[in-house]
Amino acid sequence: MLTLTYIYQHVSAPLSHTTSFNICRVHTKILTMELFFLSLSVLLIVVSLALSFYAYRSSKVGGATKLPPGSLGWPIIGETLEFVFGKPEKFVGDRMKKYSSDIFKTKIFGEPTAVICGPAGNKFLFSNEQKLVVAWRPHPMQRLFRSYQQQASAPVAVPPKRGEETKVLRSPGFLKPEALVRYLGKMDSISQHHLQTYWEGRDEVKVFPLAKTFTLTLASRFFLGIEDPERVAKLVSKFDDMTLGMHSIILNFPGTQFYRGSKAAIEVRKELQLVIKEKKTAMATGAQMQDILSHMIVATEPTGRLMPEAEIADKIMGLLVAGYSAVATAITFFIKYVGERPDIYEKILSEQKEIYLSKKAGDALEWDDIQNMKYSWNVVLEAMRLTPPLQGTFREAITDFTYAGYTIPKGWKVYWTVSSTNKNPEYFPEPEKFDPTRYDEGTGFPIPYTLVPFGGGPRMCPGKEYARLAVLTFIHNVVKRYKWEVVFPEEKIIGDMMPTPAKGLPIRLHQH
Repeated sequence: MLTLTYIYQHVSAPLSHTTSFNICRVHTKILTMELFFLSLSVLLIVVSLALSFYAYRSSKVGGATKLPPGSLGWPIIGETLEFVFGKPEKFVGDRMKKYSSDIFKTKIFGEPTAVICGPAGNKFLFSNEQKLVVAWRPHPMQRLFRSYQQQASAPVAVPPKRGEETKVLRSPGFLKPEALVRYLGKMDSISQHHLQTYWEGRDEVKVFPLAKTFTLTLASRFFLGIEDPERVAKLVSKFDDMTLGMHSIILNFPGTQFYRGSKAAIEVRKELQLVIKEKKTAMATGAQMQDILSHMIVATEPTGRLMPEAEIADKIMGLLVAGYSAVATAITFFIKYVGERPDIYEKILSEQKEIYLSKKAGDALEWDDIQNMKYSWNVVLEAMRLTPPLQGTFREAITDFTYAGYTIPKGWKVYWTVSSTNKNPEYFPEPEKFDPTRYDEGTGFPIPYTLVPFGGGPRMCPGKEYARLAVLTFIHNVVKRYKWEVVFPEEKIIGDMMPTPAKGLPIRLHQH
């Protein structure tokens, strides 16, 4: 009312040039203020409605069921920032202490999520794959590795069934021990060639980048069947960007991890589609192929549908990332921990020396040799316990189910993590101590389902044996050639979801 009176009085009076100018200024200021307060009011109303809707949804979901204790955090983003940018063991440990050591709820990547903890939780999840839960990939991962679904001009008549993707690996038995045995000799020769090319004649090397080159070369040979593995290995930096993008927030503009991951995925996908075309041409001539890519090209679904090239490229790209990243991390931290413990190195050397002295010059490693690397593998297990290559994986509830007295509704995501057991003193006394003897026969350790870097139960990671052979083959060849020491024992480890030595883990080499 005062505002309208003020304007009326000035409009009613005789106007001079100055007065007219002042009125315009006052009118403009008033309109600006009114627009500001109107915008602020609208914003407050929108925020209030959003919060009310969020609270309403939460109450509807939990109204008739007893949901796990915990917090869904902020609207939309939930607790994603704490999960992605905080330390995984702290994120999980703090909530286990606050809510429950068995289960708690949170919201990650926009999805209500139940985190099931401890060895009993691990056993429950692994035993109920395809019954209560199925694999689920976070949205950043879906965007990077499922371009074929986004680009499809028309929907597929019969969408792939849940779990269909893993059948690609399991059905031909490529990753079963009996199949991997045939590839062991090639793994051995690739390991030797790698050390001759990148390590020999050097006083110092950076382990992490070289480990990634080695494991990507192996994966390229095994999954793609290409005889020039360096062709894909040259794209290591692109695979690094994709790996970081998988565990980022979807912010697709220059400078963000997801943007870099998306650009890298495009470049890698182009190279893989070229490899696919070359593979098809070679197969058309009748050439015999024994690799996963060849199987994908000819494999049909129950409907008789062949897999399109774009889909093959995306799935192979996912396999390559999984086949190189985690294995490279395991090798790197094995080198780190052993380089800091000469006593452990000597035990590994003794075990490996017994193997290579029993063989003739030029003989490749065999399956029995791998089985005799028990202590070496225990050291790898301890390295993975202290610095897990993989923090955890997501699943999706395909029906309502109850665990520890709480209901997980259908559609909720379920997160399995190593962080609830790996450094728990209840399962691993002196958890920060590097002690491979924990796993000696007769000790009773590890307690079942407490150390599960590859998952467990009937759905154990199909790549476990591949990873074990790749790591042990490398260990055999590097130990029989070199002793080493870590240049920076206090080197910082960056990246919580994907642990990375800040300087690449430089080591000094001493050749035998």
